[in-house]
Amino acid sequence: MKHLISIVSIVLISLCAVVFAQQKQTKTTTATTVSTPQTVNTIHLTKAEFLIKVFDFEKNKDWQYLGSKPCLIDFYADWCGPCKKVAPILEELASEYGNKIIIYKINTDKEKELAAAFGIRSIPSLLFVPMTGSPQMALGALPKETLQDAIEKVLLVK
Repeated sequence: MKHLISIVSIVLISLCAVVFAQQKQTKTTTATTVSTPQTVNTIHLTKAEFLIKVFDFEKNKDWQYLGSKPCLIDFYADWCGPCKKVAPILEELASEYGNKIIIYKINTDKEKELAAAFGIRSIPSLLFVPMTGSPQMALGALPKETLQDAIEKVLLVK
């Protein structure tokens, strides 16, 4: 009798292990087949990247935007309270506007030459760069609605 109980126990444990493994594989398969929308994030720029993607101020004196989409450039610092306030708003806007605009971030502590080239004296400073025409600067931690309005009127003008 003890021998029969042992055999039945081993069979039940084996059966449970097989069922558990199948459930785990089904969950893994389901998780990998679910697609999530691709989010667009802000992009941190160095001086070298700025010269290639935005404007090569070392070679050109007159403004000439090099990008393929309008952009918003956030001049910020990690220690800056207002910059920390506007950062999540810019991430939201990057996702909401997707491929219509690019939102760049430049750390003024690391990229002092870029900050000096644009006369950045207070942060956050936001540079709105349309495809044509001159860029426009805004100062301070602006609310999301104001940023959306500026994006529509300055960057996405039709």
